[in-house]
Amino acid sequence: MPHYDSNMPGKKSLVSPPPSRWIRSLLRSIGPGVITGAADDDPSGIATYSVVGAQLGTKLLWTALITWPMMAAVQMMCARIGKVTGQGLAGNFKQRFPRWLLFIFVITLLIANTINIGADLAGMADAASMLTRINSHWFVVLFALLISWATVRLHYSQIAKVLKWLVLVLFAYPITAFVVGANWGQVLRNTLVPSMPHSRDEWAMLVAILGTTISPYLFFWQASEEVEEEKSSGQNTLAQRRGATPKELQLRNIDVGVGAFFSNIVMFFIILTTAVTLNRHGIIKIDTSRQAAEALRPFAGNFAATLFTLGIVGVGFLAIPTLAGSAAYAFAETLGWRQGLNKKLRQARWFYALILISTSLGVGLDFIGINPVKALYWTAVINGLLAPFLLVAILMIASDKKIMQGQPSSRIGRIVVAATTIAMFAAGVAMFIV
Repeated sequence: MPHYDSNMPGKKSLVSPPPSRWIRSLLRSIGPGVITGAADDDPSGIATYSVVGAQLGTKLLWTALITWPMMAAVQMMCARIGKVTGQGLAGNFKQRFPRWLLFIFVITLLIANTINIGADLAGMADAASMLTRINSHWFVVLFALLISWATVRLHYSQIAKVLKWLVLVLFAYPITAFVVGANWGQVLRNTLVPSMPHSRDEWAMLVAILGTTISPYLFFWQASEEVEEEKSSGQNTLAQRRGATPKELQLRNIDVGVGAFFSNIVMFFIILTTAVTLNRHGIIKIDTSRQAAEALRPFAGNFAATLFTLGIVGVGFLAIPTLAGSAAYAFAETLGWRQGLNKKLRQARWFYALILISTSLGVGLDFIGINPVKALYWTAVINGLLAPFLLVAILMIASDKKIMQGQPSSRIGRIVVAATTIAMFAAGVAMFIV
């Protein structure tokens, strides 16, 4: 959290707090990175990892080891951009890139996020229908209304507190994996010894894993959350938000690192759970989230299947505000709208209008009969192809000393993000030529 000099109201001080205060600051700072990491395991991620586990078993478990540092480095870079510059990614992109390119980025983000919202709502509704036997269409509307009301009516600090508690639902997946049991020797081998894809479909799955783990909407959300955190602490002008102390950046890196680690642990256990149940028993085709959960029941029991299902519903409430919010932040900064979850509806009408329109279109997608898992899976593939282009832009911003107020990202951070960009480009090309 920021530490202020009493003689300079609103300005960040370089004075380091004592150890006890540092610990309290750390605990208070835990949030944006953890929330973003948990939102990464949205119903899109769950569906993608379930498809991977069902079709390929434990073959791609090793990806969790490499996506953790990749995701952490990317999100730390986005957090640093937001914290140091005092504005989100789109606001910084405007300073460096032509307007037409920025519009391509934000429109593609909005389209992908809207499809993702629709598929996430459908996945949540299917899971809730399985538990209650009530028609899933009712739940699509109910969930959309609840999320829209909370996003518009609640202040950012209230939303952040709710999202922090929703992170706990992801513990359902590690618990489920231990309930169903596994050959841990084989699991360890497939985790530590990479098995590269051999077909176009397998490369597409790798791209989907990368796209849903290192996802464009998380880039925009992370940077914008940093701005919201600073606004919540009283730094309402751009001048007040610019710059960050080393301690602030250190605390945020810890937060993001924990969030990324947690996100990839959950990914690992979802792949493992579906591998040792569905794949082991020859169930490799999954068309809905409900089918994935119901298929677990004969092999894992009611408890494990119910945990898996509750996780889908709970994490949807975490992910959909992130999806809708990230696109709204990007558009608002691009077009100069007033924006922020700390503002009331009348203060940021266009910002909230885009959130509501995106969510409403997502509801509409469910009523035209989309296949949730296929939509989620291919959205992940699209994100996997879009992400490396955005990463190039993020790298350029993070390396610009002028934009970054003399606090560019570290060399090791830039190297890891550059390697991530190259890996995602390579996987995308391989998907088309193998």
